[in-house]
Amino acid sequence: MVTAPTATLLGRRLRSRREELHLSLEKVGVAIGIDESSSRARISRYELGVHEPALPIAKRLAEVIQVPLAYLFCEDDDVAALLLALHKLSQKERERFVDHMLLQLPPTDGTAGSTMAQT
Repeated sequence: MVTAPTATLLGRRLRSRREELHLSLEKVGVAIGIDESSSRARISRYELGVHEPALPIAKRLAEVIQVPLAYLFCEDDDVAALLLALHKLSQKERERFVDHMLLQLPPTDGTAGSTMAQT
């Protein structure tokens, strides 16, 4: 008996975000460089977990669906949501936010402090 594959974490996140952006399977496939005639099937296979994209393709997928690559592989939904929110900020806003949040955490090595270089 052949069972249908279970969608992978990457596949579930890809599909969810693609649908959120109202992008078709074909549009995503063509945007990452897949021939139009096979783009729908290929992206569908990634979403269903039949195939796992190689890292360079995963990077292109992340760019097309406007997420950081780590979001596609993040096992913790809360952390994934945080990655997506941070990705939407400008670089300067992201640095300020991360710096502020790290200062709020208890020290792990005996020192509290910023990750940003002091100027």
